[in-house]
Amino acid sequence: MSEQDNLQPVDGNEEKKQTQVPSEENQSTPTTEAPSASVEDIKNEDVVFEEIEASNAEDAEDEGNNERHTIPFKEYDSMSLEALVIELEKLVANEKVQAIKEHVDGIKNEFNSKFNALIDEKKEDFLNEGGNEIDFYYSSPVQKRFKDAYKDYRGKLHAHYKNIENNLKGNLENRLRIIEEIKGLINVEENINTTYKHFKDLQEQWRNAGPIPRDKYNNAWNSYHHHVEIFYDFLHLNRDLRDLDFKHNLELKLKIIDRAEELAKDEDTNRSFRELQVLHKMWKEELGPVSKEHREDIWNRFKAATKIIHNKRQAYYGELDKVYEKNLEKKTEIIEKIEALTAEGAKSHNGWQAKIKEVEQLREAFFSAGKVPLKVNESTWAKFKDTVRTFNRKKNVFYKDLKKEQFENLQKKLELIKIAEEHQDSEDSDTTTALMKRIQNDWKKIGHVPRKDSDKIWKRFKAACNAYFDKLHSKKNAENEVEIAAFKAKTELLDSLKTLEFTSDKEKDLELIKAQISAWKAIGRVPNNKRYIEGKFNKALDELFKQVKLNKEEAELIKFENKLDELSNADDSRYLDNERLFIRKKIDEVKGEINQLENNLQFFTNVKADNPLVKEVHVNIKKHKDELKLWKTKLSKIKALY
Repeated sequence: MSEQDNLQPVDGNEEKKQTQVPSEENQSTPTTEAPSASVEDIKNEDVVFEEIEASNAEDAEDEGNNERHTIPFKEYDSMSLEALVIELEKLVANEKVQAIKEHVDGIKNEFNSKFNALIDEKKEDFLNEGGNEIDFYYSSPVQKRFKDAYKDYRGKLHAHYKNIENNLKGNLENRLRIIEEIKGLINVEENINTTYKHFKDLQEQWRNAGPIPRDKYNNAWNSYHHHVEIFYDFLHLNRDLRDLDFKHNLELKLKIIDRAEELAKDEDTNRSFRELQVLHKMWKEELGPVSKEHREDIWNRFKAATKIIHNKRQAYYGELDKVYEKNLEKKTEIIEKIEALTAEGAKSHNGWQAKIKEVEQLREAFFSAGKVPLKVNESTWAKFKDTVRTFNRKKNVFYKDLKKEQFENLQKKLELIKIAEEHQDSEDSDTTTALMKRIQNDWKKIGHVPRKDSDKIWKRFKAACNAYFDKLHSKKNAENEVEIAAFKAKTELLDSLKTLEFTSDKEKDLELIKAQISAWKAIGRVPNNKRYIEGKFNKALDELFKQVKLNKEEAELIKFENKLDELSNADDSRYLDNERLFIRKKIDEVKGEINQLENNLQFFTNVKADNPLVKEVHVNIKKHKDELKLWKTKLSKIKALY
């Protein structure tokens, strides 16, 4: 969006200067300035009339010039590519081609900037997908529409200027012809009334002759008025006609002065100045001279009213400049804040989204801050746009890197999907379960992937994992049913041990107990959370062994063999390994106890063997040696299983 300040003369450019507007008397003889007027006053008056002259000269070349200021500028930098093309097409179709140059230039700059950024993005995506840079090519329908609309604009602009050039040349030739005819009137031998009527007709033709080239404007006007003055001098032969014309011109010029003096009281300085330009144009181009005794007085009145309007306008601009300076400070501060946000940047998506919102708020504040001095308007606007573009470039770099990272994450997750799909039908539950759990954990650690792929790859991965675990759970559920049935059977068997009856024959009773142990083993495994029943069975066996008076070592070995059968039939070999490590540890502990006790005996020198303390130590040593023997026997039995 551009911020062209429209508070200028009607031509929109105060810098364009033409030849100073002559005073009324310059039509024949120069006006004598008042003796008290200073050089500075004369210079100030020159500025006033030069502004009016420059504007009217430009309007004479292009009568539709002022309309370009009525077309509002939009925020082109915030528009999409398609919206920019639509706006360009609308301007070219509906507005005067000479009035939209700045709009078209703004749209063109924004379109090219945005389209180049789009090409860079597409190129990076192409390269990320494995493409070769030399093969990259990108075109878009929106680009073709833009080129067509811009070509249409250039064609219309060329035709417009060609038409203006032809019209201006034709009008100039016509005006020069009118001047030549006025020059020839003084040499025509005819009735003065007929000549005067011819003169008035030529004046009317002059008023309707149309615009001419700006650089020819003053020369043509001065030449025209010069020969009009000569004709009026010629009219002294018929003073009545001349006086009548002088009177008519005086009446009209007094009306112009009255209107100018009314405008001098108007508070709307821009409106009064624009109408003043029209009044000057009428005074200069449409009306002839007045009698000499009135010329200086009416010109001084008109000049005085003109100066008042100009001074009020200058004062208005002076106050406006103060406001514009404050607006400039606000906008400069906003630009600095955006620069600070750009320098700060962000390291995450959420961080950048917060920064984007801040910049958007600052943009709105910039557009709402008001106009700035015309001399810095373009540079301020350019700096603002450059600052916002720099922010957007840094933001885009982050998201381009993020896209690259997401693409790499996508490849990693596709590898995990491949593993999951390859193992979803595996029967090796121990190995595959651990693998599936590991890749599920790895999946969680991998970052985001492109949004368009996220749901699709997650569904594939989830489907493969679910297929495996559903199958595993089905298998375990079937196994659990068997194990639950085994638990019920073992519970019933455990209850039946309470009613078991023995004979006095130790061997037969022992066989009966072993038969119960065999029956227990045959029932099979129970669920892990029900394995406490094994401990209850061992306690029940201890009671049975007591009843048949079996020694402790034999009872322990029978129970141990039962335990070994259970461990060797388990799916996990770690249970058997843990038992072996436990027995080795017990053997080492018992050996340590025996060594300690034997070392203690060395302290009992010169003590009789029947000493109670010595006897207790010997009893403990024997007890530990018997225990050591039992543990070694258990170790040999467990080794036999490997």
